[in-house]
Amino acid sequence: MFEAIIDNEDRGQVGIGTLIVFIAMVLVAAIAAGVLINTAGLLQTQAEATGEESTEQVADRLQIQSATGIVNDTDPATVNKTNLTVTKAAGAGDIQLNNVSYQIVTDDEVVTGVLSEDGVTIGSITADTPENNVITDRSDRYEIQFNISSRGGTNVTDGTIVGGDSVTYTLTTAPGASTVTELRVPDSLVDRSAVSL
Repeated sequence: MFEAIIDNEDRGQVGIGTLIVFIAMVLVAAIAAGVLINTAGLLQTQAEATGEESTEQVADRLQIQSATGIVNDTDPATVNKTNLTVTKAAGAGDIQLNNVSYQIVTDDEVVTGVLSEDGVTIGSITADTPENNVITDRSDRYEIQFNISSRGGTNVTDGTIVGGDSVTYTLTTAPGASTVTELRVPDSLVDRSAVSL
């Protein structure tokens, strides 16, 4: 009985062949699993980065609290400066105002630029870090003053806007989140030094 099992050489060869095939299958499966894990990790990293950027494009925007126009001293029928009081929107991260771009659209022309340019003044109303022009908290308030007559060397409607005109301001933060507001100058500017827009 024992002699029959020991003398059977075919069974040993089949067992070694099966073992070799099994080891090869395990190695191929391990390599494939490693490739899949690396690919899944790369895709997860890309998805997280895309999600963060998309969130910033939506959330990291400015909120305009109020807008006023300063009546021109030399021509009291026109407004030559506009002041926007801004803070960051709910859920927004820190916003560096020097990197915010703007677009001003009137009936006559479109002017674009960055808030750090000439003709734009950024002033702190309430902020923990006023010297950096960075909005870090929802309680921070900054005033952005646009000098309509000298903004990047260009004029908007000959440097003034008159009563009844409308002006559209678009402020876009570095991540790409935009805030659009349309301001209308009151029809009458008589005996006023400033008006609410």
